[in-house]
Amino acid sequence: MSRSGSERGSVAVEMAILLPVLILLLIGTMEFGRALNTQAVLNQAARESVRVVAISGNTAAGSAKAVASAPTLNPALGPANITIENCASSASTTNPSASVTIRYDLGTLTGLVGPFTISATAVMLCGG
Repeated sequence: MSRSGSERGSVAVEMAILLPVLILLLIGTMEFGRALNTQAVLNQAARESVRVVAISGNTAAGSAKAVASAPTLNPALGPANITIENCASSASTTNPSASVTIRYDLGTLTGLVGPFTISATAVMLCGG
């Protein structure tokens, strides 16, 4: 099949139009997946931490458990990212509960936007 002279280079023009859109879709998918993974890691760390605090009442052990439960985060999770309310400081006297909130600033791979703050909160009744 032969092309006429007026159609020469049309593939290059179509590629120039579509390639940036395809690259943006690829980068957006990677960034979203990374953010979703970070959210799952933070949720798990908050659950593990609040369990320790609700059972033992030890906030330092709860903070250490949260940090240990999120080894894949880069930069690493630190005690400054973690807010713990133990059973003694619970607002409810009938059903005291412990809560852990983790806030994490997630930078993007490309650096074009962000960083975004992702947070996770877990609550458990005291005593398990």
